[in-house]
This record gives sequence, structure tokens and C-alpha cells, in this order.
Amino acid sequence: MKRIFILLIALIPIGALHGQSYTLVDLEVKFIESNSSLIARRFNIDKSEAEIIQERVWQNPTFSISEVNLWKNSTSEELPNILGKYGKYQQVSMELEQMIETAGKRRKRILLKKLEKNTAIYEYEEVLRELKKHLRLAFYTLNRIKKEEVQLDNMLGLFTQMNDQYKRQSELNNIRKVDYYRIQTELIGLQKEKRELEEEKYQSLKELRILTNEPNLSIDQLIFSDLNITKSVNLPYDLIAIAKTQNIGLLLQENEIQIAKGQLDLEKSERVPNVAVQVAYDRGGNIMQNFVGLGASIDIPVFNKNKGNIAAAKHEVNQQLAQRLEQEMRLEQSIRQLENQFRKLEITLKSWSEKDLKEQDTMVKNYSKHLLNKEVTLMEFIDFVQSYREAYQAYLETQEKYQSVLEELKYIVGKDF
Repeated sequence: MKRIFILLIALIPIGALHGQSYTLVDLEVKFIESNSSLIARRFNIDKSEAEIIQERVWQNPTFSISEVNLWKNSTSEELPNILGKYGKYQQVSMELEQMIETAGKRRKRILLKKLEKNTAIYEYEEVLRELKKHLRLAFYTLNRIKKEEVQLDNMLGLFTQMNDQYKRQSELNNIRKVDYYRIQTELIGLQKEKRELEEEKYQSLKELRILTNEPNLSIDQLIFSDLNITKSVNLPYDLIAIAKTQNIGLLLQENEIQIAKGQLDLEKSERVPNVAVQVAYDRGGNIMQNFVGLGASIDIPVFNKNKGNIAAAKHEVNQQLAQRLEQEMRLEQSIRQLENQFRKLEITLKSWSEKDLKEQDTMVKNYSKHLLNKEVTLMEFIDFVQSYREAYQAYLETQEKYQSVLEELKYIVGKDF
């Protein structure tokens, strides 16, 4: 029975033990479906839509009752009863009033609410792109960490073995203690790097877990094999022109300009007074016992012609236009800087060869044999290992920087390529 159980355990797929595997595309899909920040931002769009619906509604009419007498005096005249024997001396006045907005104020407020909805949509898109960029950068960082971990673990294994050997030999006085301390110091340094790498891995995993709402996500579940970093990326010919039409910051700024212009139009229309239309009924308050009359009221724009608000709205338009010019200039300079940086990193990566790095890995193994045969000194061996590790780390960091610059370009331009 025990053998059957062990056999069944062996047949369970390894992937089932580690949970579901995720490529970068899988993580992005999960991020869009589950991220709390995005879900919260979507409600802003729904709220803006509700505000548009509310703005379309006319103002409620006003109904008032006045001049109701609770008793009669000696001058009272008799009137027809209102109900049964009640109301012979009852006076009452009723009025229904409806405000009618002029100069298209209601239409202009609806337009402003639609522009505010556009702001909510653009802000949602901006958060989406920014968080997606963070997700990709965390994924690329973990790709670098996983490769660095493999090399670091190999070095830790090698120097742990050497540390044990040198310790025994120094205790037998076959080698100098200074050589043993040198190996021990190198091992302590590697252990420190391991702890720092573990902390960096935790921080990047924490970022991915929060973004994808996957609290138990581990680095072993991530698939990095589809990342082809050395492949040359063909950037669009005119990134600046594309960015001017798709950059979220510029689209938001353009929308702010339209809002400012819409507010200016609304303030100008406020110079035209609204009209209030009334329908009134008066019982026993005039020469007619039951009087129905029509009326209208309008403000006379003598003292307040809304000049201050109109001037402020004009300044707001000019301010938004100036901010757009500054934003365009900053965007253009950022794109040129990133594009130049990207090209240099691309050239650096092309000059680096994976084959050379693999050969260096083989040379480390050979050097350890040469060290045992005393064909190289301990310092020569350590210097070579340090140089090899620095070169490999520099290569991985250059790869990661290349990817981060590319993602920053995509984010700024507003388009994946």
C-alpha cells in the first residue's frame, strides 16, 4: 500500500504542486480583471455618467400657497363654499412658478459634465498604463533576480566547499590562515548578497501580488522563457508625433482646456438673466372671486453683469494653454532622452555575447581545478571570480535597464510597440 501511495505522488504533475504558472501576458490579464485600484477608478466613470443624467433634468417648479385666513372679520364677503358648508369666508392664493434658463446654460452645463466624464476616462487609462508599467518592471526585475540567484547559489556552493576545505587545512597548518580568512570573507560577502537579493525578490513579488490580487504568487510560478531581450525592437519613426496624439497627460491637458473654454462660455451666458414664468390663482383677494393670472419675472443686469467670473474664466483658459505648451516641451525632451538611452543600451547588448558568458562560467570551474593543482594563486582565482560575477551582473542589469527604458517609452508615448 505504501508503494502504491508513493507511486501516485510521483505521478502528480510538478506544476500542480507549485500552482498555476503565469507568463507576463497572463499576469496583465489578471491585473486588469482583479486590480482594486482599477476597479475603484471605474466607479468614477459611472459617477460622471450619473452626473450627466442629472444635469439633463429641468429644475423643479415651485408651488406656493399664501393669503390663507384662519378667521373672518367684519368686512368679510360671502363666497361659494369650497367643500360642503366649509369655505364661505375662506380666502386663498396659489402660485406655480417655473424657472426657464436662457442662453443655452443647461446645454453648456451638460457639455461640461461630458468633459468631466472624459477626464475620469483618461484618469482611468492613465492609472491602467502606469500600473501595467510597474507590473512589467517588477516582472523584468524578477527575471534578472532569478538568473542572478542561479549564479550566486553556484558561487555560494563553491565557496562553502572551499571554506570547509581551507578550514581543515589551516587547522592542520598545511595552508596559511590568511588564505582561510580570505575565503571566509568572500563567503560572508556572498551570503550578504544572497540576503539582499532575497529582500529585493520579496519587494518585487509583493508588487506583483498586489497588482494581480494574487497573495500567494511565487517566483517559481513565473514563466520567463518567452522574454526575448536580445531581439531588436523597431521603434516607430516619429515617436513625438504619436505621443502628441496618444499621451494621456496631453489628452488630459487638452480636455482641461476644453473644460476651461466651456466654463468661459457658461460664464458669458450667465450675463443673460433667466426667466421665471408663473401661473397664479387667487380666491377672494381681488375684484374677481376666482382669479387666474399669468406672470413672468426676470433679473435686470444693472449691477452684476458677471464680469469678474468671465475674466477669471478667460485667465483659466490662458493658463491651461500655457501648461499644454510646457507639457509638450517636457514630453518631447523626455522622449528624445529615452530614445537616445534606448539606442545606446541596444548597442551595448548587441556587443555582449551569451556565448562569452557561458565560456566564463566554464572557466570558473576550470580555475577551481587549477587552484587545487596550485596552477593559479588564491588571489588570482578570487579576482577572476569577482570579475566574472561583476560582468554577469552588469549584463543582467543592462538587460533590465533596456526593458525598463522601453516600457517608459511605451508609457510616455501611450502605445505598445
